[in-house]
Amino acid sequence: MVFEKESSGEKLSGKKSPALPNMTLEKAIEMGEYDPEFLATFPEWHGLTRHIQFQYIRRALDNREHHLITQWAEIVNILDFRLKPHLKTALENIQQQQKILHKDRERLYLEYSK
Repeated sequence: MVFEKESSGEKLSGKKSPALPNMTLEKAIEMGEYDPEFLATFPEWHGLTRHIQFQYIRRALDNREHHLITQWAEIVNILDFRLKPHLKTALENIQQQQKILHKDRERLYLEYSK
């Protein structure tokens, strides 16, 4: 997955590393990895039809969104949140990732609907 700064489009994590030896396509999808370039590092990805690839991407997008919502809720529910102003930065970072996720979702829907 590639995170981009909203204003400049600059990548925060740029290089696409090959899949880890113990990582499978299914595990990557479960963990919320939806970037087609990364998913293409798995050999089985190339044997899938475009429709099936898109279904995997959709599931990964949903998983990633669920992970972000869970992280946000965990931070918000910390005891004495008001006494820990540094946690506001963590929430802002999660919200930024959610915005990027929504933009990526739109882009991928357009790309795979061709």
